[in-house]
Amino acid sequence: MFRRNDVDSVGSDEAVIATNDDASSCKRCAVALGYWKDRYINYFVKATDRKAPEINRGYFARTVTIKILVDKFIEVTNGNCQIVNIGAGFDTLYWRLVEEGKSVKGFVEFDFPGVTSRKCLYIQRTKQLLQAVSDEDYDVKLNRNNLHGHTYKLTGVDLRNLTEVEAKVKESDLQPDLPTLFLAECVLVYMPLQKSAQLLRWIADRFKSALFINYEMVNLGDRFGEVMLNNLRTRGCDLAGADACQTTETQRKRFLENGWAGADSCDMVGIWSRLPPEEVARVSQIELLDEQELLRQLFAHYAFTTAWTDHRWSEVTL
Repeated sequence: MFRRNDVDSVGSDEAVIATNDDASSCKRCAVALGYWKDRYINYFVKATDRKAPEINRGYFARTVTIKILVDKFIEVTNGNCQIVNIGAGFDTLYWRLVEEGKSVKGFVEFDFPGVTSRKCLYIQRTKQLLQAVSDEDYDVKLNRNNLHGHTYKLTGVDLRNLTEVEAKVKESDLQPDLPTLFLAECVLVYMPLQKSAQLLRWIADRFKSALFINYEMVNLGDRFGEVMLNNLRTRGCDLAGADACQTTETQRKRFLENGWAGADSCDMVGIWSRLPPEEVARVSQIELLDEQELLRQLFAHYAFTTAWTDHRWSEVTL
């Protein structure tokens, strides 16, 4: 029999899972308008309503920043690395890397089983997706929530359950001694601080040559931040980790206090200024943006934080 807090937790989990659909829909819209190229997002998301220009530019900045940093990590390691996408949702990074001929030793995606089961189904039904995870010398292993290819692994897991995470990491054939890039986009904020701290410390202890890229909210204490929080809470999303998202400094501290050798954090206002000028000029022509101040406010409330257990990866920057 469910206790009241069990029911609340399940409801909150469902609301968090729904944020994947929202983010994927926004990415599909921006891709359709020409902000960046992604031949694979359409396999996971059907036609969607047009989003506001500031939303499209925000997703462009987020997606392009991650791609630049990932490409740099693969380059400096000569592909002798692995990538772990935490709370991956319907992200298509793996397929875009394969298309570009950029290979890594392992690519693992973790998310709630409610998300991975749907992604497994889409991959299984789509020739272009399945071919990219297949290898003629390795059979793809597939069940309801998990898909294990030769390089690509998709695994259902509750990231708040460290015992479960440890087991799934082992099943995914991740090698702790290899340079490892961890990605998280608006994931840790939905976890209780104690749980996210345990996860970050476990990663730092286990992977001695790790780089973590975290995209998340910041400056939640001002009026704009309060509106953001209220909007998410009205949708049933409990931002249990919001205290770590107060400033870029609190984002840095969450890593430094949990075993990471160094960390840096920059809001999206600063990130936007570091993106390739020709790309910024190009996307600025796609849609007319009347509310420049609204875009600036939005950018001021999201940040990229990078953290490392190996000081070599402090050089992986924009």
